[in-house]
Order: sequence, then structure tokens, then C-alpha cells
Amino acid sequence: MSGFDPVRSFRRLAYNNALANIRLHRACAALLPGEFEAKRVSFFPSIKSTLNHILTVDWFYVDALESGRLGLKAFDIEEPYDRLGDLTAQQVEVDGRLVAFCERLTPDAAVRIVDIERTGRVQRERADDVLNHMFQHQTHHRGQVHAMLAGTSVAPPQLDEFVVADDARFRGGELAALGWDETKLMR
Repeated sequence: MSGFDPVRSFRRLAYNNALANIRLHRACAALLPGEFEAKRVSFFPSIKSTLNHILTVDWFYVDALESGRLGLKAFDIEEPYDRLGDLTAQQVEVDGRLVAFCERLTPDAAVRIVDIERTGRVQRERADDVLNHMFQHQTHHRGQVHAMLAGTSVAPPQLDEFVVADDARFRGGELAALGWDETKLMR
């Protein structure tokens, strides 16, 4: 038996992130007209606002991890998508980029310094710290959407059935939606 592998952990967190986002977006697709954008009590004022925030922050950090040049332009439009279908397509795309990044991750790449554009400065952080922050950010805001769904016609979905082997019986729909199979998750 080998020891702890932080690179494997980041890869599995990226898989979990993509699967949880698919499940959450599918639940939101069942909302009645007006519920997606309805004003609610949370950090952001609606499910629509919160899901757009998750997306733009993902654009920002994934681009930084990829050494891109998007920077603060990720936030030029606070809510770039009014329609859930368009937002979901973009979330799937950026989740795929994050998965690909984590699948290529090596121990050396995990500790490389990432430049993150901030207003008037460049923030410099280790890639593994940026990844930890991203996964925490995602979980935090998905939880807010989950809570907001409790006040809609749609029951909040289970969002923590993706990482352990015993959960295979619950994740088939999400795996199929992403074109994945169990072998991908168990690497």
C-alpha cells in the first residue's frame, strides 16, 4: 500500500467538483419559471447570481493556473448568463479545464508559483494553495445554492456522493452526462 498522494487528491477533488456541479445544475433545470432568478436570502441575491459567481471565479482561477491572460476581465460582466442552459455549458467547460489541469498535475507543478492579477498588484501563490481555495470556494457557494433550492419547487439534491467507491450507485447519471466512467474516478 502506498502513502498519501496529494496529486491524486486534487484530481479526485476536481472530479467531485464537476460531478457536483452537474447534479446541482440539473436540479436547477427543473425549477419553475421565475425561480432561478427570484430574490432569495443568501450571500448573493439569487440562484442565478450565485451560479454566475461560481463560474466567473472559476474562469479567473483556472486561467491563472493555466498561466493565461484573462485576469480581472473574468469579472467584466458580473452575471454573464441569464439562462441556466448557457451558464451550465460554460460551467461544464471550465470544470473540464480544471479536471485536465489536475490530471496533468505533478508534485513539482503543485508547488509552482501562480501569478494572479489583482487590482494594482499581482498576487503570487502556490498552485496547490490556489486549488485548495478554489475547491473550498466551490463547495461554499454550491452549499448556498443548495440551501436556496429548499425554498423552491425543487428538492435540494445530495451533493456529497461522488468520491468514495461505495457511492458508485448514486453517480451514474452525472458520469454519463460528462462522458466518464468509473475507471476515471478510481485512478
